[in-house]
Amino acid sequence: MRSTNTTINPQLSRIISETGHTDLIVVTDAGLPIPPGSDRVDLAYRPGAPAFFDVLDTVLAELVVEGAVVSAEIEDHSPEVLAALRERLDPLGVPITLVPHADFKLRTHDARAFVRSGEFTPYANVILQAGVAY
Repeated sequence: MRSTNTTINPQLSRIISETGHTDLIVVTDAGLPIPPGSDRVDLAYRPGAPAFFDVLDTVLAELVVEGAVVSAEIEDHSPEVLAALRERLDPLGVPITLVPHADFKLRTHDARAFVRSGEFTPYANVILQAGVAY
């Protein structure tokens, strides 16, 4: 067994390890459409579990991130999610770009992988752009 306090899911660990500079990884709620043929790590096992931020925190513990994109609708429908995203990403110096949800969904088509949580909160999705550790 891998000795770690972070990712023990083998598929998620592989995706993070294979991610290169500027690659996109989408951490999603339970409802975001995932394009057919995309690399998908579906961690959801019941409504609300695992929680979006449990999944995101695990990814952020191992992935260098230089940018993030979220749906602009989050400001009106789930402002607490946006605030929690800022609490996590601002200290890392990661800018958050807000785009209309239709544009957000189009941008996901360029993602290298999707990590689905069981979250049922509207617009609890983020596209992470990988950075470099040097």
